[in-house]
Amino acid sequence: MVVGAPALTRALAAAALAACAAVSSARAAPDGFAVDARCHDGRAQGPYQLRDARGQLRASGAFDGGVRTGSFIFWRANGLRAAHVPYDDNGVRRGTVAMWYDGDPRHEAVQRLESAWRHGRREGEMRAWYPDGRRRARADFTEGRLVKAEAWSQTGTRLPEDDARRVVLDVVREAETEYGALDALIRRHMPPC
Repeated sequence: MVVGAPALTRALAAAALAACAAVSSARAAPDGFAVDARCHDGRAQGPYQLRDARGQLRASGAFDGGVRTGSFIFWRANGLRAAHVPYDDNGVRRGTVAMWYDGDPRHEAVQRLESAWRHGRREGEMRAWYPDGRRRARADFTEGRLVKAEAWSQTGTRLPEDDARRVVLDVVREAETEYGALDALIRRHMPPC
């Protein structure tokens, strides 16, 4: 059987496309989350979205060669923004990480934390607020080390330095716990490459 040039060209194009393994997937996980992402050479590549069982967007970001790159933005089940986590091209946190409190979805979420990162460590200023929007803490970090801390009580009274350091370290622990949960959410919901 002789195959004509147009048919051969179509067959070769289809085979080349399949060989690239650029697979778009929108698959549902057992927990009801659905991943919409692409794969290339067995690794996540390009835009990434994660939706819950109701179709609510819960995370959006991008991968390059299986590594997170650029900004990942997270939302709560009620649609409120939860966090913004920027990554460098090596999948390391770099830039301003921000987190928000949960609340009434009819209103803008109250910011909880803003922290500068460089090379995967806190570097520079970190600020934190109480759920009512009043300042909670302000700190300076150098290479991940706390070098200066200020904090205020819920009534607005400035705290002594030792107490301020404890508050800042509590804020850091809380933020790392939340980041760990968000990180685990993405790791559990990678595209099937």
